[in-house]
Amino acid sequence: MNSMGSERSKQNETANREIVVSRVIDAPRELVFEAFTEARHLAQWWGPKGFTTTTRAFEFRVGGVWDFVMHGPDRTDYQEWIQWTEIVPSERITMLHGEHRDDPNAFESVLTFETDGSATRVEMLAMFPTEELRDEAIEKHGAVEAGQQTLGNLAAYAAELVRKGAEG
Repeated sequence: MNSMGSERSKQNETANREIVVSRVIDAPRELVFEAFTEARHLAQWWGPKGFTTTTRAFEFRVGGVWDFVMHGPDRTDYQEWIQWTEIVPSERITMLHGEHRDDPNAFESVLTFETDGSATRVEMLAMFPTEELRDEAIEKHGAVEAGQQTLGNLAAYAAELVRKGAEG
C-alpha cells in the first residue's frame, strides 16, 4: 500500500473517535498562536460562552502542564488538566487533555494554525480513546458546539488584540 493509501486507512480507523472544529480568525497566525501560549491570554477567551477559567499552574513547553478550573455559567466547576506534548511555533500544538494527571479518559488534541490570506485558519482535532467517549463528549457535554463557541471567543479576543495593536 502506498503512503497515501496507508494514511487514508489510518484516518478511517480513527474517524469514529474524532471531533474536528475549525474557524478562520481575522488575525495574523503568530498572534492567534500566541493567544494559546500564555495564561493571561487564555483567561480572556478559553471555553464556551458564559464560562470563565482559573489557572492553577501553567508552563507552556513540551512536557509542561496547564492545570485549571473552568467555571460554568451555572456555577459548576470543571477540573481540567492539559499536558503539552508537541509545540511547533505558529503551526501546531499537540496536547493530552483530561480532568487530572493520569486520567484514563484523557484525549489527545491537535491544534493547527494555517495562514489564510491575512487571517488564520485554526483547526482543533480531538481524538478520544474510544468511540463511546467521543459520543459522550458530544451528547452529554455538547463538545462540538462548545468547540465552536471557544473558537468564536478566540476570534473576538484576537480581533480586540488586532484593534489595540492598530491603535497603539
